[in-house]
Amino acid sequence: MNASAAISVRGIEKSYADLHVLRGVDFEVQKGSIFALLGSNGAGKTTMIRILSTLLRSDAGTVTVQGVDVAADPLAVRQRISLTGQFAAVDEILTGRENLILVARLRHLPEAAKVADDLLTRFRLTDAGGRKVGTYSGGMRRRLDIAMSLVGHPEVIYLDEPTTGLDPEARIEVWAVITELATTGTTVLLTTQYLDEAEHLADRIAILHEGRIIANGTLAELKRLLPAAKVEYVEKQPTLEEIFLTLVGTPSTTESGTEAAA
Repeated sequence: MNASAAISVRGIEKSYADLHVLRGVDFEVQKGSIFALLGSNGAGKTTMIRILSTLLRSDAGTVTVQGVDVAADPLAVRQRISLTGQFAAVDEILTGRENLILVARLRHLPEAAKVADDLLTRFRLTDAGGRKVGTYSGGMRRRLDIAMSLVGHPEVIYLDEPTTGLDPEARIEVWAVITELATTGTTVLLTTQYLDEAEHLADRIAILHEGRIIANGTLAELKRLLPAAKVEYVEKQPTLEEIFLTLVGTPSTTESGTEAAA
């Protein structure tokens, strides 16, 4: 077991009656890195996240987070992690600022209002902070959801399908947030079924298929698993995503208020 690893998973198995969801999963995530667990629906990604976050016990194997055994000391693990699920867990009746203050108070943090204001600034939500979350766009809700997960400075954050249901602009906004997390030292483990998302974000990618890790490595290492590329000269056509972003502008040029109005 690598002492420098933020997350270490060894031989994890999980079954429901005759359904074997995880069949001996092994991987490690280095501190301050972005690790993508890539797989199709039903591959076992969410089950793995639930085990990592102490919400579900495995049938066999061990998991340590920041050196703490998940099964032996789940409370200590919960103090080190944060989890953002597939759907934004925000209160739509409260304002963005009130959502953040609520979480800060639940974590018994001093100066909850300052914590909220700092996160609103970090996630470019200051102008929208006084509005009810029910008026937010999908991308803004997801940014707020991730901001709420960072209250208390967790060392490790799990993002389960973080861009599911988001439009292209909102996806790019969330990608920027995830990249920033790693640059500030937070360890990020994300699950996704989007190949471009894993390719764009992750330092390492593990492919989970039918409950097993069938490949694990950097993007360059995974590319070497296939035959060498042939050099061909073809006319490159723009992708639909490139056309869309060219016409509407990138998220960096879109004001929060305009986005909310949309």
